[in-house]
Amino acid sequence: MTMSSTNPLLQTAELPLFDQIKPEHVNAAVDQLLSAASDALEKVTQEAFPAEWQAIAKVLDVCTERLSSAWGAVSHLNSVADSPELRAAYNDALPKVTEFWTRLGSDERLYAKYKAVNSAQLDKAQQQALKNALRNFVLGGAELQGENKQRYAAIQERMAELSQKFSENALDATDRFSLFVTEAELAGVPEDVKNTARAAAEKEGQSGYKLTLKMPCYLPVMQFAASSELRQKLYQAYVTRSSDQADAQFAELDNGKLIQEILQLRQEEAKLLGYQNFAEVSVATKMADSPAKVIAFLRDLSMRARPFAEKDLQDMRQFAAEHLNLQNPQAWDWPYIGEKLKEARYSFSEQEVKQYFTAPKVLQGLFKIIETLFEVSIRPDTAPVWHPAVGFYRIERNGQLVGQFYLDPPARAGKRGGAWMDDVRSRWLRPDTGLLQTPVAHLVCNFAEGVDGNPPLLTHDDVITLFHEFGHGLHHMLTQVNERDVSGISGVEWDAVELPSQFMENFCWEWPVIKHMTAHVKTEQSLPKALFDKMVAAKNFQSGLQTLRQIEFALLDMLLHSEHNPHDDFMPVLHKVRAEVAVIQPPEFNRMAHTFSHIFAGGYAAGYYSYKWAEVLSADAYEAFEETAQPDGSPNLETGRRYRQAILEAGGSRPALDSFIAFRGREPSINALLKHQGMSAS
Repeated sequence: MTMSSTNPLLQTAELPLFDQIKPEHVNAAVDQLLSAASDALEKVTQEAFPAEWQAIAKVLDVCTERLSSAWGAVSHLNSVADSPELRAAYNDALPKVTEFWTRLGSDERLYAKYKAVNSAQLDKAQQQALKNALRNFVLGGAELQGENKQRYAAIQERMAELSQKFSENALDATDRFSLFVTEAELAGVPEDVKNTARAAAEKEGQSGYKLTLKMPCYLPVMQFAASSELRQKLYQAYVTRSSDQADAQFAELDNGKLIQEILQLRQEEAKLLGYQNFAEVSVATKMADSPAKVIAFLRDLSMRARPFAEKDLQDMRQFAAEHLNLQNPQAWDWPYIGEKLKEARYSFSEQEVKQYFTAPKVLQGLFKIIETLFEVSIRPDTAPVWHPAVGFYRIERNGQLVGQFYLDPPARAGKRGGAWMDDVRSRWLRPDTGLLQTPVAHLVCNFAEGVDGNPPLLTHDDVITLFHEFGHGLHHMLTQVNERDVSGISGVEWDAVELPSQFMENFCWEWPVIKHMTAHVKTEQSLPKALFDKMVAAKNFQSGLQTLRQIEFALLDMLLHSEHNPHDDFMPVLHKVRAEVAVIQPPEFNRMAHTFSHIFAGGYAAGYYSYKWAEVLSADAYEAFEETAQPDGSPNLETGRRYRQAILEAGGSRPALDSFIAFRGREPSINALLKHQGMSAS
């Protein structure tokens, strides 16, 4: 029996066989797929092979897609079901996979073949894909020669290794920490959070309550625990993860040296490619013109937000002194003060709201708005999954399959933090079979699990996160582009890719949407309109502070990759950015950069500003819905159709600015964002 008949990573199933993939399958499959992909590369780069888009795709792209799909399944499992055995297999295969993609992206023979393709014979989507491919060859080192080319390849391999190690350290530092406390120490903490903590302690045969640094535990303790001493312990553990400031038992998880080496290698890569710094390399594939433009955009937004942030801070200081007997609040006190002030000012708490957002009802409401607005239907489907909590669904229009997605909501050990959307496969009119392949997506969150037989309860922030990731998913799944490299999110400029995700967040503030997605966990009654009105009144609570926090992250990212000398210590850059931007100065021991996975392990290097940049686009796009809303506030379906066609269906088949103008009839303006966040001058 051949390996391919028993190895689930080598079977040509429609969907990955997640329930069968084991660590021992990884390297055997990767070696076989790499060999086939290398053979395909050799074949299409022969002189006699025609310089034709479809001919190359039929041989090379079909082969590399098989490799991508298998490696994508392994990478996904590494993120959501980490184990020592899988981690070892993944790390063993990673250099081989990295070497192949680097070699492919810098192959001068393949570059020459693509340059020889007659673009006049291609359709618009293929022309855009070809244009992107030629640019990516240059950025991938295809014009480098000799030693420089070898060095470029070595840098890619080492950076893949460092990013993976950074990610592992951050996950392990989060997973390994625990604090066992008594009920008295948890005074003020919501019951459902306490129940989860008690269940976690019982599972380990311990008495009391087990606290962790996973977000569904950490955040509510910081917001609600009356004990400043407890908040301090958790805060200090959280902000020193993977750093030289962490507890000695976690010393081997320090990411400091990794960050230094990653920054040095990125700078070296930029110089090899003829750029001044890595920020210039990064913006070459984005909407922004230059790093200087991005830095100016961030500083302008910082200046506009600062007066609002200062007022936010002044309000908290005053409230803390008058009502909480906190005369000199510390870093770990601010989330608690903020929550108490919000409760006092708007007469509701996150905890009260959370009782109405049960996970099944929220999903039902989310699906309803998507089905209505984008003229599709969403139905449960079946597929092999990696955990019993994972759901699988299909999206149809007029009975035709449009796309499918996996949904993995709960936080658990071995699953990295945060929330994300990833593609499993893209829409593609396949050159080998002539059949249309429909897109499939992963939607991953980290919500608290249900306890005592109750469904999971989501905070309103969790609901917003779910809508956000679904926006990415819709961008990927509703595309009507048949060319794989520019269908869905593929080929979309990185600083525009957040537009559809942030756009979807707006619906979490619309009563016609919200009323369909709430049911109290005990009474099953919908969220009262009076409580919703309080939430809306509180919507822009501390938006000045939140804006400055995002700008702090984005500016740190841009300065580390542009003005900073990577051979120097990077911490002074963080201090400098905080001195310029932040109105609340964190303690000296705070090491936020050491777990800044977005830029050191997640593809956002010199691109974190994209969140703010895309917020401008999404707020402006959403204003079109506000301008055309129905009398009862529900969205206009014709506007939904125009948005779907101009933005979601077009994918990366044209520049993002062109898609925006096709929808809005003009270029974007920052005014809608400032208005949406309560920071406009008017």
